[in-house]
Amino acid sequence: MYFLYLLECADGTIYTGITTDVTRRIEEHKNGIGSRYTRSRKVKRLLYTERQKNRSTASKREAEVKKMTRKAKLALARPS
Repeated sequence: MYFLYLLECADGTIYTGITTDVTRRIEEHKNGIGSRYTRSRKVKRLLYTERQKNRSTASKREAEVKKMTRKAKLALARPS
């Protein structure tokens, strides 16, 4: 199983990624080994996770979410 996740960075930007283990991946981001983007912007908090059945659907959903506006990403992360 894969997960799509959204992280809020210290500069207010939103990072979108996929992983099989959200906890491990967030720790990697916080420790500066997750991605260049979060290494320079520092992770503030996890905003959202979404289950996906496989890597293919997770990657497609990631591409879809990355095209969203900031406002749309925040709406997605808002509890129903």
